[in-house]
Amino acid sequence: MSVHLASVRDRACLIVHGPDRPGIVAAVSALITRNGGNIVALDQYTDDPEGGRFFQRVEFHRPGLAAASEEIEADLAKTLTPLGMEWQLTDQSIPKRMAILASTSDHCLLELLWRHRRGELPVTIPMVISNHTNVAEDVRSFGIPFFHVPSQGPDKSEAEARILELLGGNVDFVVLARYMQIISEDFLDQVGVPVINIHHSFLPAFIGAAPYRKAKERGVKLIGATSHYVTKDLDEGPIIEQDVARVDHAMTAHDLQARGAYVERAVLSRAVQWHAQDRVIRHGNHTIVFP
Repeated sequence: MSVHLASVRDRACLIVHGPDRPGIVAAVSALITRNGGNIVALDQYTDDPEGGRFFQRVEFHRPGLAAASEEIEADLAKTLTPLGMEWQLTDQSIPKRMAILASTSDHCLLELLWRHRRGELPVTIPMVISNHTNVAEDVRSFGIPFFHVPSQGPDKSEAEARILELLGGNVDFVVLARYMQIISEDFLDQVGVPVINIHHSFLPAFIGAAPYRKAKERGVKLIGATSHYVTKDLDEGPIIEQDVARVDHAMTAHDLQARGAYVERAVLSRAVQWHAQDRVIRHGNHTIVFP
């Protein structure tokens, strides 16, 4: 067992969200206590204490969690459903299965593989899928299965069908590590798990090809990266994490790209870690993140 999994053994994460009202925190705390749990971390947020929405993330330790989970879930349904709350209970010792889709750029892909090997990301990686083969040997050197699924021409349906076949029932979420293909609405409907993307700017600036050349031409002083969930609306899904780096007039487009790659790696890694740890709650087209 890895150091990470040992540290979260018998630890559950409970996500609760719904209409705000008095007594929710007390109800959740009492529920955990009567089920033999001990709260070890708690974050909460309300967007308006009078008629707003309430969001809470609680971690608790409960010896013999796996055997008790069914009973705890039944108590959650009995307690929280009458309050109009939605909830999700996860065992933190079970890492989420993360598939990675990549193209020719390898900086985000290798960052995720490296962090995973170091035990910094609480995930397993059952596969990396790419529409090119240049990253195949690097991926395999990490002991991760690599699949090449070409995607050429305007019709991507055959490639998407093959990717869905590989992913089906094998992953809990998908990361687009600079996967340079537009994901169709039909693919998102069928994949059935969250998809996380990394974008090379503060959205929606510099959309399309050669973003850093466009940034250089505009004389920008800051470049950034945005990680977000993928929706049918291109690059407009709920944002998980963003960051920036300062640049100046003397830097070339290549310099900007190198600086941007560093920001992209960091932003995507944080977004993936927070999602894997159940620290992100989606609400409409935005997120509540408890880092």
